[in-house]
This record gives sequence, C-alpha cells and structure tokens, in this order.
Amino acid sequence: MVRERVRRRSCAQPFVRDTPGERRTGKGTTAVSENRPSEGQPIPGPDVAHNARVWNHWLGGKDNYPIDRKVGDHVTSMFPSIGEVARADREFLGRAVRFLAGEAGMDQFLDIGTGLPTADNTHEVAQRVNPAARIVYVDNDPLVLAHARALLTSTPEGATDYIHADAHHPDAIVRDAKATLDFDRPVAVMLLGSLNFILDTDTAVDIVGRLMAAVPSGSHLVITHPTTELGGEGNVEAMRFWNENATPPITARGLAEFTRFFTGLDLLDPGIVSCARWRATSVDGRLPPIVPQFGAVARKP
Repeated sequence: MVRERVRRRSCAQPFVRDTPGERRTGKGTTAVSENRPSEGQPIPGPDVAHNARVWNHWLGGKDNYPIDRKVGDHVTSMFPSIGEVARADREFLGRAVRFLAGEAGMDQFLDIGTGLPTADNTHEVAQRVNPAARIVYVDNDPLVLAHARALLTSTPEGATDYIHADAHHPDAIVRDAKATLDFDRPVAVMLLGSLNFILDTDTAVDIVGRLMAAVPSGSHLVITHPTTELGGEGNVEAMRFWNENATPPITARGLAEFTRFFTGLDLLDPGIVSCARWRATSVDGRLPPIVPQFGAVARKP
C-alpha cells in the first residue's frame, strides 16, 4: 500500500514549490509526496456512483457527477431520510469536536475516513475553540486526496496533516500520524461513517482496538455508524441497491455490534444514541428527529 502525506504546519507560512516531494516554508523543509492517487486506485470516473460524491450531493455540495446524483436520488426515493442522516452526522461532528476541544481539553485529533472537504471540517471546528489544535486527516479515497489541499489550512499556532492511507492498516496510520501528533499525550480518534465500509465486524473491531491501544489514557473515541435499527428498517433495500450500483460497498450494524467498538472504554453521556440526539440542543422544547445512525463518544480510562 502506498501512503502519501500532504502537510501544512501554519497558514501564516506560504509554501513555495521547491522540488517534487518537497515544499519549503520559512522555517525549513516539509517533506510531502506528490498529490496523486495511489497506484491501483484511479479516481472513480463519471460512470460509477461513488460514496464520497453521493454523500457530497446529499449535503448539498457540487463535487459530484450526474450518476452520483441519479443514484443518490434513487436511494433517497427508497429511504427518504438519508439526507437527514448525512446532515445529522455532520452536525454531530461539530458538537463532538467542540466538546472535545473545549470541555474535554483535547488538542489532538486523528480523523480517519475524512471524506470530501466541506464546511466546518474537523480542524476548523477544533481550532475555533483551541487555535493550537493539531489535526491529522486519513483517507484512502483518491477523490479525497485530490481535494486534500482544502483540508490543509491551519491557524499559525496549530497544524494539519493529510495521510493517504487505508483504515485496514492502523499501525501504519499511527506511525505516519506521529509526524504531527504526540502519542504520549491524549488523542481524539474519530471514525465518522467509515467503519461501515469495513464489512467484517471482527476486523472492524480489531482495527478500533489497535488504534485505541496506540493512544494513552485520557484519549477519546468518536464513532458514527448506520443502522437498520432506530427506524432504519427501510434502509435494507436501499443499501442493497447501493451495493449493486455504487462503490464502495457498505454495511449497517445493530446496537450489539456497535457497542463492541467501545470495549474497555468509558462511554460519555448520553451513551449510544442516534447521532442526531447526541448532546443536541432542543428547539422549542423538542430535540431533533431520530435518524438511523448511531453516534457515541468514549474516553480511554
């Protein structure tokens, strides 16, 4: 597997292209790889719907093709709340990161399964609360790699990094993330809507366990995951359609399977809930509608 890193230490220091594989700042050289997809991972073309672009469509973005909109709209016709799920997942990210960067005092984030850049990415939310926050994004999607520059803005005090890597290789992710994050101090590990692309549950649980074993006490784990529970029974046929007509394949998990990801960790209130309800603010005394997407945050004791 080829891993590629694009890193930016501070938005206050403009980069000047030096030689392929390097960029120079006013404080020295930062080594990077060429911003290109890994060999064997071509950017999906306009003839096959792709998750990152369809998700972008559901969020109202423009980084998608007609086939993505066609498949996305057909999924919506089968499972009308899918757009609400996408928005609720994004809003959960904002609430969770604000809590972690604020009340929990976290200043390091490892965001695995980044997805296409959009408004209020992890580093933007975290650095509004703590300008010194350091964020490493990880994704194996060549589409995300092609847009990674948008993720690399940072406050002068903080840092952002992008690693092009596969979640199936957590040890390599940790090794490369150490260029930006200090694993002797707590790290917030974020896996939002990404474990559902690891179809075997034992494998997914093992990946999470290895990531959390690499971080010290006081670290946090943040996960969202689709489910056919919480009113999501109608998603069964929609997921089957997706797996037959788009890429990559996806799976849902029930509460018992989702709970396994937090073995040995302390779940924070309110525990495992619909991501739309995790520490959500009520409007006129009413909480947001439940969506069939689990969300939870836990702390490593």
